[in-house]
Amino acid sequence: MNIGILGTGFGAYHASIFKKFPEIGRVVVFGRNESKLQKLQQELGVEVTTSINEVISDPGLDIIDICLPSTLHKQYTLESFQAGKHVFCETPVCLSAEDAAAMKHAEEQSGKRVLVNQFIKFEPAYQYLYKSAAQKKYGRLLKVRLLRETAPLWGDLGLDTITTNLMIHELDFVSWLIGGTTPSGVWGSQGGQEGQALVEAIFNKSYVSAQVTASSLMPAAYPFTVGYEAYFERAKLEFHEKDDMQGGVDIALYEYSETGRQEIVLEKVNPYEKSLQHALQCFQDGSESILSLEQALISLHTALELKRLLAVPAS
Repeated sequence: MNIGILGTGFGAYHASIFKKFPEIGRVVVFGRNESKLQKLQQELGVEVTTSINEVISDPGLDIIDICLPSTLHKQYTLESFQAGKHVFCETPVCLSAEDAAAMKHAEEQSGKRVLVNQFIKFEPAYQYLYKSAAQKKYGRLLKVRLLRETAPLWGDLGLDTITTNLMIHELDFVSWLIGGTTPSGVWGSQGGQEGQALVEAIFNKSYVSAQVTASSLMPAAYPFTVGYEAYFERAKLEFHEKDDMQGGVDIALYEYSETGRQEIVLEKVNPYEKSLQHALQCFQDGSESILSLEQALISLHTALELKRLLAVPAS
């Protein structure tokens, strides 16, 4: 298969992964920064261009990989469909209900597919939780709390943007884990810092409760952190991954049960790579995908609803 990549931010990383796959032929990268493009061409041997239309209209390409700002995803998804291409899209897939509806309608009409890089589903610790719940390894899952914390490294992550731009992977995972994510409640605070926020969302069902906490208020010295606590009938799982953004990563998953505390040894894989591999396979054979646009839109609509609720003044 041949890939056209739009963007040289995440797009550069995608290109480096695609070049590892034997089933990939051409990789063509669009960007506006010619020095970045030349570097990619020299290091990876990819084709490069400063014309986005040249990539989308190229009859030899099968898939357009969109790594541009989310505000542009709808436009280039629709143009890619018109050119007869499948689409792989970075997260968040879009930022409005209107764009979501347009992308879904275009997918249904085109006969092509959009798959979205919700790669958390390929993180070994999250796969372990999902499988443990599905197989009732420790009895029923009763409650799960997911966490994502960061210092202000990623631009504006205030109350107006944090649900779509920071929480989207946890919201996607909760939907995958418990089925649907209609919020039971949400609380948020800017903490006095513009462009930063702390948000907690709760999803209660008759048989399970889920909570997602996200913070962009952490001090500069605090490591980028994700994790979860999962309460089962017969055990508790605790997972954390702390990245100091300088090469140091502390990652561990523990099981607490009647037999005591045990560390679960996680497979060392690149979830980004696994996500791209899965998408390619689904594009090739037409199989169902856990990265479907339909699944991505569930978490997007949840994020937009949380954003709406956070904007409602307290009574």
